[in-house]
Amino acid sequence: MQPADSADTSSSSLPVAGGISRFLRGAFSSGLAVGARTAGALLLNKLLAVYGGPGGLTLLAHFQNLMALFTTLPNDGVHVGIVKYLAPLRPGSGRYRVWVGAGLLLNGLALLLGTLVLFTGQQALVGVFRPSWLWVGLFALGIVLLTLNTFWVAVLLAAGRLRAYVWLTTILSGIGVAGVAAALYWELAVEKVLLAYLLAQGLTLLPTLALCGHYGLLTSWRGQISRGAVRDLGRFLLMALSVLLFSKAVDFVLRDVLIRYFNLSQTGLWQAVAKLSDNYTMVFSAVMGSVYYPRLAALIGQPAPLRTYVRTVLLVLAPGLALGLGLLYGLRDWLLPVLFDARFAAARGLLAPQFLGDWAKFLTWTFLFLLMAKAHVGRYVAVQAGSAVLYALLLAVLLPRYGLLGAPLAHAARFGILLGGCIVYFRPHWR
Repeated sequence: MQPADSADTSSSSLPVAGGISRFLRGAFSSGLAVGARTAGALLLNKLLAVYGGPGGLTLLAHFQNLMALFTTLPNDGVHVGIVKYLAPLRPGSGRYRVWVGAGLLLNGLALLLGTLVLFTGQQALVGVFRPSWLWVGLFALGIVLLTLNTFWVAVLLAAGRLRAYVWLTTILSGIGVAGVAAALYWELAVEKVLLAYLLAQGLTLLPTLALCGHYGLLTSWRGQISRGAVRDLGRFLLMALSVLLFSKAVDFVLRDVLIRYFNLSQTGLWQAVAKLSDNYTMVFSAVMGSVYYPRLAALIGQPAPLRTYVRTVLLVLAPGLALGLGLLYGLRDWLLPVLFDARFAAARGLLAPQFLGDWAKFLTWTFLFLLMAKAHVGRYVAVQAGSAVLYALLLAVLLPRYGLLGAPLAHAARFGILLGGCIVYFRPHWR
């Protein structure tokens, strides 16, 4: 990346204050909905931990990991590209319809591939849930509905309809928990409870389509498929593939490794810490994906405003995240038993390195959004691959030496190193 001209390195306090105000307003609006979604996730964790015991929490984590394997390519690929390319366009225009058509085509191909993988690799992927063919079919249906829902939510975000996003996120949270509550009321097996959770979330597609229609976003693409649009969105699929291979799959393997190193009870302690991290990571990802990234994509090609915006967001996030995570750490003796069960209080010693690593992770992601907005596929994939290799090496060194504590220590070291590299590499974008 080229350094900025010296004339652009300074900005008045007014744009900085305006950038902070705009980010905070958007973050607050998005945060209200994501707060509801997080509350739903916490309630889900609690229900499964109490209803299903340690095995129930493990099955929940495995099921959500399984969902991520099938939704990462659309969510972290196609939908990220859709927000970038639709953001500057007028809904209903010819170019707009072309991008929508390309996005639906690539999502369809991803879902078709995922369905084939699901049915051919059924035992390896979902064998732990003891599924029937009906269970597998309903799981595939749930993934299709959920993917279509997130696609049209991305279209709403690209159009700047943040309030609609807030409502839809709240609905998604409520309907998912309601599905689980109903399944538990009928005393269904945990495997069926989790399936009800997925299908209930998929039903959010109905209000999403209604809102898109209300805002005039359900335009006909008339079968127009542009090879150029498919190619450009395909680059985002490559970035998503790197996330799938070097993040989601790594998390899955890590859980396997810990189970081999330690017994299920000890591994459950790490799982509780990881679930707590997942919950506030969901908040951060949703806020940044709905507020920060669309604005970032719109400012590409405008070096001075882009630099001002990135700098002001970092000025808000660095101390804000430290304060929030520090507060969670201070409440650790109360937090774990309340969120999960009294048996999980023993995980308190794992929280400090986890929180430190998450602080560095969030700031690192703030920088890496720049690679996504600029569609720098090769660099993004290289970072994901390098991060996975670094993590594996750290785990190999720290797990035998520190036991279960080695997992969060490796997490903290991994993102501490990555953050240092991002600060140096992206210096022209924040100085």
